[in-house]
Amino acid sequence: MKFNTPATTNPIDRLRHVGRPYDRVDGPLKCTGRATYAYEHHREVPGAAHGIVVGSAIAKGTVAAIDVEAAQRAPGVLAVVTAASAGKLGKGEKNTARLLGGPKIEHYHQALALVVAETFEQARAAASLVRVRYREEKGSFDLAKVKDSGIAPKPERDYPPDTRAGDFERHFELAPVKLDAVYTTPDQSHAMMEPHATTARWDGGKLTIWTSSQMIDWWRSDLAKTLHMRKQDVRVVSPYIGGGFGGKLFLRADALLAALGARAAGRPVKVALQRHLVYNNTTHRPKTIQRLRIGAGRDGRIAAIGHETWNGNLPGGRPEVATQQTRLLYAGQHRMTTTRVAVLDLPESNSMRAPGEAPGLMALEIAMDELAEKLGMDPVQFRILNDTRVDPEKPIRPFSERRFIECLRTGAERHGWSKRNPKPAQVREGRWLIGHGVAAAFRNSPVITSAARVRLRADGTVVVETDMTDIGTGSYTIIAQTAAEMLGVPLTQVEVKLGDSDFPVSAGSGGQFGANSATAGVYAACVKLREQVAGKLGLDGETEFVDGAVRAAGRSLPLAQAARDGELVAEDVIEFGDLAKKNQLSTFGAHFVEVAVDAVTGETRVRRMLAVCAAGRILNPKAARSQVIGSMTMGVGGALMEHLVVDQRLGFFANHDMATYEVPVHADIPHQEVIFLDEEDEYSSPMKAKGVGELGLCGVAAAVANAIYNATGVRVREYPVTLDKLLDRLPPV
Repeated sequence: MKFNTPATTNPIDRLRHVGRPYDRVDGPLKCTGRATYAYEHHREVPGAAHGIVVGSAIAKGTVAAIDVEAAQRAPGVLAVVTAASAGKLGKGEKNTARLLGGPKIEHYHQALALVVAETFEQARAAASLVRVRYREEKGSFDLAKVKDSGIAPKPERDYPPDTRAGDFERHFELAPVKLDAVYTTPDQSHAMMEPHATTARWDGGKLTIWTSSQMIDWWRSDLAKTLHMRKQDVRVVSPYIGGGFGGKLFLRADALLAALGARAAGRPVKVALQRHLVYNNTTHRPKTIQRLRIGAGRDGRIAAIGHETWNGNLPGGRPEVATQQTRLLYAGQHRMTTTRVAVLDLPESNSMRAPGEAPGLMALEIAMDELAEKLGMDPVQFRILNDTRVDPEKPIRPFSERRFIECLRTGAERHGWSKRNPKPAQVREGRWLIGHGVAAAFRNSPVITSAARVRLRADGTVVVETDMTDIGTGSYTIIAQTAAEMLGVPLTQVEVKLGDSDFPVSAGSGGQFGANSATAGVYAACVKLREQVAGKLGLDGETEFVDGAVRAAGRSLPLAQAARDGELVAEDVIEFGDLAKKNQLSTFGAHFVEVAVDAVTGETRVRRMLAVCAAGRILNPKAARSQVIGSMTMGVGGALMEHLVVDQRLGFFANHDMATYEVPVHADIPHQEVIFLDEEDEYSSPMKAKGVGELGLCGVAAAVANAIYNATGVRVREYPVTLDKLLDRLPPV
């Protein structure tokens, strides 16, 4: 099915199932321990051996020698795999560094060996016996020192490294009110609950891995390329994933090493990365340095806006495009953005939830508050004044839907923004300084080709098969809702099978494109199945599928009757045309936060949070709310505590565990409220939906930082806003 014209009325619009707050259909399995994660496929893979990864103890250099003899002689050891014994390996298209290092070492904790033994304890003990002698080289680990050596990255899709409209420099200089400020965001970790883990088994020349992957087909392709295999000889299975946030978008070392270990040991092998390797061996969100220059007239209208950003990565690594939202969020005729990437010898940086917009809004939305103060304007009204209905870089290109102003006004009313004292450090409750902050939320909503297969059984049950994944987001549920809506059956009559490369290739989970694209693929397959059913039943003209029956021209027949001679199967793919090129598809929101800051210690406590979101049709309000409050929680972490501490001598992240990399816990998170505006985007897909799981993160940290400024009068431009950055500047007690 090709989606080339805006969606018109279709079966989804009945909203008998879609749009309802159904409980998660996979919830009972997870609550009772029956959902099998990557390390737990004991039934499919009985008697698997255990592998432990040995990571590099230096950040840059070469392996002079690696001694594995003692490890090989250790009790229970079945095999030891190194680059020397693994044979010639390729490199996945989406990998920056090689997943098995040696002799060249590209970053700290790059995998150098895998020790396979009968038990986990034996493998761990033997791994400690591996001895590596290094030739260490001087590395670069400080972005501030190498920032000026950054280069423009290769353009990605619609994200060129440099953009320009009008004459930014001239009009910035002419602006009567202007801001020129630098903001920094730190390296951050995905810190998902489930570590990267894989169980691998060979059957002759064919490989099956049970793993934790957000993107099944990407992993299958890159694993086949790395092992020099045919893609059809690799099967990737990932039915349940214990969190990803972008950290499991791309093939990682656990999958490759489990496959190599299983081949060397001659039996299935399971590998889970030790927690410290999750931080240093896999990917992370990189530190950014961002310069924002905004010039406005005295009436508050932005005349010139410029955003420059720098981040570091391994050679050839991707940028953190923190300028994305600045290109589209606010009006201004004269504009400029630049993105530069410098070489750092730290572990690979890559996508983390809302890449680009999350750190970009951390800077832009503080800058907007600072400029509003210079203008003497309310920060909500300043944002409303500078709204735009078209792409500011390409004014002939409108937004498909843009309800940004409504998000701000709805949020301001619900939060009680009019009661806020705009003068900082004026409101106290005992020893607590009270403040309120606001920030815009923005995230693009791309769509990606996605396929599905739908089966109608003789008993009237429906089975949906697609390699779409569920990383805790509710994919099982919204896909079941889509099939139930299209075929007129109850949700309990739909079985959804996900996360298997034997199924049709879907969009996968990431980039806020998963839910909308994957359900649209199921929609397309259901349309084809509806045609088959009508033909089998001899029904002509317009048909209605409802309550387990098919109705047309005054006749009504049971749906199951169409499959009485055998199961009906339909498969299709949704292919998106150029609607997204002619119209900008984005999601919008507004965050409002109340904080209390201890006037003596500088401790910050978030007391209230509100998110108002405009993100197309909400397929399941309960699941969507869960996504947004999770995003808001992550935003509090980014504002107040999350940062990877770089050891500048050795080039690694020192706080590489859940004890020292701090994330919010229940006691840190107050009452959270989420409002979804009633919206349908006909340019987006037949579902008229968009993504929402990343929108909820965008802007949260800035809203917290702006609230801290309102409470204390202390402006912090370097995240996280920890108490040491407040203490010596707090107002007198």
